[in-house]
Amino acid sequence: MSNTPEVYVLGGYQTDFGRNWTKEAKHFVAMIRESVQGGLASTGIDASEIEVAHVGNFAAELYCKQGHLGAFFLEADPAFSGLPTSRHEAACASGSIAILAAGAEIEAGRYDLACVLGFEQMKTVNPAVGGDFLGTAAWYEHEAQGIEFPFPKLFGKLGDEYDKRYGLKDEHLAAISQVNYSNARLNPNAQTRTWYMNEHHACSTGDNNPIVGGRIKISDCSQVTDGAVSLMLASRKFAEGWAERRGVALESIPRIKGWGHHTAPVRFDDKVAESRNNKYVLPHVRQTVVDAFHRAGIADVNGVDAIETHDCFTTSEYMAIDHFGITEPGESWKAVEEGKIELGGANPINPSGGLIGAGHPVGATGVRQCLDAHKQITETAGDYQVAGAKNIATLNIGGSGTTSVSFVVGVG
Repeated sequence: MSNTPEVYVLGGYQTDFGRNWTKEAKHFVAMIRESVQGGLASTGIDASEIEVAHVGNFAAELYCKQGHLGAFFLEADPAFSGLPTSRHEAACASGSIAILAAGAEIEAGRYDLACVLGFEQMKTVNPAVGGDFLGTAAWYEHEAQGIEFPFPKLFGKLGDEYDKRYGLKDEHLAAISQVNYSNARLNPNAQTRTWYMNEHHACSTGDNNPIVGGRIKISDCSQVTDGAVSLMLASRKFAEGWAERRGVALESIPRIKGWGHHTAPVRFDDKVAESRNNKYVLPHVRQTVVDAFHRAGIADVNGVDAIETHDCFTTSEYMAIDHFGITEPGESWKAVEEGKIELGGANPINPSGGLIGAGHPVGATGVRQCLDAHKQITETAGDYQVAGAKNIATLNIGGSGTTSVSFVVGVG
């Protein structure tokens, strides 16, 4: 454990991930403004108190033909004129990298209050074009160029590698999908909250659930999503004053207790070759989780009450189960069959519905995970509340397991 200064999570705001902002004829500035203003209102913070802003976004240059995204944060409120801002990109882990950067500045004593914003507007193009854009999160020329929907195929290969090493049944992937859809029905901001999905449907293959790539079917996939999430991070000094004016105990405010961050080779085949003699298929992901636990002073996964993980596909959640240590490597199916990952289970995963159920606006996902951790700990998660939650772990992955970031958010 380190003696680095504490970073407190005061709260934030998530837009409704079911919305299509293009059909509403709204620029992403409207999305930013709603999320930031919502975060200020929910935390009782005035815009003039924000000292720095960090924006996580993957590919607005492609989806929206716009770069220089840090500067667009100023459009959220006139009080932000002159504010130092920056943009961070690490594919689907962009939001978590923005949190790491903001937290590091608070730990360094540069600022006492930071706003982290993650956003993506993805419904500006058709699915085929969007799939090609997402391919730039891989090594485009080698793994995506000229390939229809490259990422389902890459994460299908993750399932194939599990099958080769340990065996893998599609029924276990279908059960993971069903759990996430079921949880999403309890989340008022989830993209699929009104959709219907059961395990039988997820197991079936046909016109209603076609194969997208390899073993990956539509039901195995996360959603194409428009959305933005804000998160307010504070030093102990600011948190003490904020707690006093809110009439809450400092000890009740969640903080980032631990973090992990590792990067693996970009190409998926290189990752597999590197892990050939390792019991974990993606050892850098495993080390990211271990580092977060260690920095939080937690021995293992039993020290957290729930997990918000990166289920861009059911295979990535299957991987996360054993990489978090819920089971031994290759035995994730046991946790699925025993109901451990369900909302009332011993190790609930994605109470929010995750990326499959809640939605996956790429640059916002890591921020959304931490906001959901805050909701769980402050008992404001509503119908998807995990009883007695004190510590929540997250795992956010960019590319095909390339950039991995994990946080432990908790109290005590």
